[in-house]
Amino acid sequence: QVQLVESGGGLVQAGGSLGLSCTASGIIFGINAMSWHRQAPGEQRELVATITNSGATDYADFVQGRFTISRSNAGNTVYLQMNSLKPEDTAVYYCKARIAGMDYWGKGTLVTVSS
Repeated sequence: QVQLVESGGGLVQAGGSLGLSCTASGIIFGINAMSWHRQAPGEQRELVATITNSGATDYADFVQGRFTISRSNAGNTVYLQMNSLKPEDTAVYYCKARIAGMDYWGKGTLVTVSS
C-alpha cells in the first residue's frame, strides 16, 4: 500500500517563506511524476507544481518565480519551497505521486498566510 505524508505547513505572515515536504512509502517502485496541489476553502483543488522523474518541472502561473519544487535523490520525497507568500496562497496543500499509472494522494497540510 502506498502512503504519502506531507509536513511543513503552518502559519506565516505575508511575504514570508515556508517549506513543505512529502514522503512516499510502501510499494513505490516506479514513481513517475510527483506534484503539489492546493485547495482553498470553497474552491476546487488546483495544480501548483510538478516534477518528473527526470527532474523536469512545471509551475502554475500564480506561483511562477515564488515557489520551487524539488525531489530527493531517492525519488520518493518531494519538496515545495514557498517564498513571498501571499494571503491568497492560504490553502490545504496536497502532494500526489503517479506510480504505475495510478495516482496516490497525501492527506494534506494546511498553510495559512496572514496579511
